[in-house]
Amino acid sequence: MKAIAALQYGGPEELRFTDVPDPKVGPDEVLVRVKSAGVNPVDWKILSGALDPLLNVHFPIVPGWDVAGVVEQVGLAVWEYEPGDEVIGYVRKDEVQHGTFAELVSAPVRTLARKPAALDWHQAAGLPLAGLTAYQSLARVEAAGGETVLVHAAAGGVGSFGVQIAAAKGLRVIGTASERNHDFLRELGAEPVTYGEGLAERVRKLAPDGVDIALDFAGGDAVAVSQSLLKSPRRVVSIVDPGVKEAGGMYHYVRPDSADLTELARLADAGKLAVNVDRVLPLSSAAEAFRLSQEGRTRGKLVLEVS
Repeated sequence: MKAIAALQYGGPEELRFTDVPDPKVGPDEVLVRVKSAGVNPVDWKILSGALDPLLNVHFPIVPGWDVAGVVEQVGLAVWEYEPGDEVIGYVRKDEVQHGTFAELVSAPVRTLARKPAALDWHQAAGLPLAGLTAYQSLARVEAAGGETVLVHAAAGGVGSFGVQIAAAKGLRVIGTASERNHDFLRELGAEPVTYGEGLAERVRKLAPDGVDIALDFAGGDAVAVSQSLLKSPRRVVSIVDPGVKEAGGMYHYVRPDSADLTELARLADAGKLAVNVDRVLPLSSAAEAFRLSQEGRTRGKLVLEVS
């Protein structure tokens, strides 16, 4: 099969569009014919070697954890799916080697859910990792309707999902972004504020009594600013700053969860969750997608078209 592969750690220049063996299908896995694969910052961070202390990586690696495609074969222990089913998945395995930037991927059942009919293949591929990150972050702080949540980097891949999921839960959402993205945030259901110096004061103008929840999808001083606005210091979640725990908050690293992914699909089909695809590139242009992701200026998701 055709795939994107790398023989060693490095930058996007290490990626090759090449032939690799078709993956084996374990008892608890299904073989997915990939239609589209989402690109996430973690993909190029793995390639760079930055996550080597945390992950068992075996070269050559096929990157990618997000997928949308069609089931082609099921493992011996799989009864939930059958060939022809359309699925999405956050296909993170215990070891890194056989990812989704390929024509075929073997995916553990625990990483999959049925594709929402309301989304096309590219949109569906952009949902799993970022959507789960936002959904699980809100679950960690036990978000409830009527509360006010501050979302840092609200126009990004994770943040745009956080805004919509929070709004669907009945929360008031204040989102940070550059001014060029303010109209975009309003469309998603957030009250926009410009990030940078003076952010706390700008949020106070909108919420004089502070906020109930803060979601840090940006890093930098987001946790410190959040703590100055929160009614309870415990109710801040960061996906980029492990030091948040020392401030009494929570650090979150997303994990595959079929039930959570199914709920995201339900929200999409109900018209409450849209996926903004910033750009679609062919699989052979994965290196360019990595460079665009590294720039950090995309609004929404980068997606690779596979078939």
